[in-house]
Amino acid sequence: MKTIYNIIIAILVITGLSACKKEYYSLYKDNKPEIPVTYEGARTAGFNPYIEIPATQNNISVTLLIPETSGRKIKEISKVEAGSTAINANGARKGKYISSAIAGQGNKVTFSTTLSSFKAYSPNNEKLIADFMTNAKANELQIAFMFLIKLDNDQEIIPVQLRVVLKK
Repeated sequence: MKTIYNIIIAILVITGLSACKKEYYSLYKDNKPEIPVTYEGARTAGFNPYIEIPATQNNISVTLLIPETSGRKIKEISKVEAGSTAINANGARKGKYISSAIAGQGNKVTFSTTLSSFKAYSPNNEKLIADFMTNAKANELQIAFMFLIKLDNDQEIIPVQLRVVLKK
């Protein structure tokens, strides 16, 4: 009889400990902005949206959009970070890829650059492109951009990484 009581108490203790609500801090949950940012014309396969361009094309351009129903307007792209797909939101906040902010046009803003500018931004970017171009077996390379967007109420949003797939 004593064994049965011990088993019941053990079951109740285990149930009580495992039934507690888990509290996660910010690294363990999705940090979705209340106003989503999309990339016009980009496709997705997995998580990050991407655009494709021929490796011989120098121009890169993408339009970032927020919903018209959000009640907000894009004031500017304040900062941009560019590099391999390993760049992150912290890099976007410190990004120095653009020398001055890019003004928004209502609920959209267009970011334009060149592959030449991407290579000139850092020695790592230059090596990344050079290694790709000289590698006969490589058919595509993914490079990435991250943006710090400021809305008309000075709210800042860092959308997901945009990947540019260079194709030979």
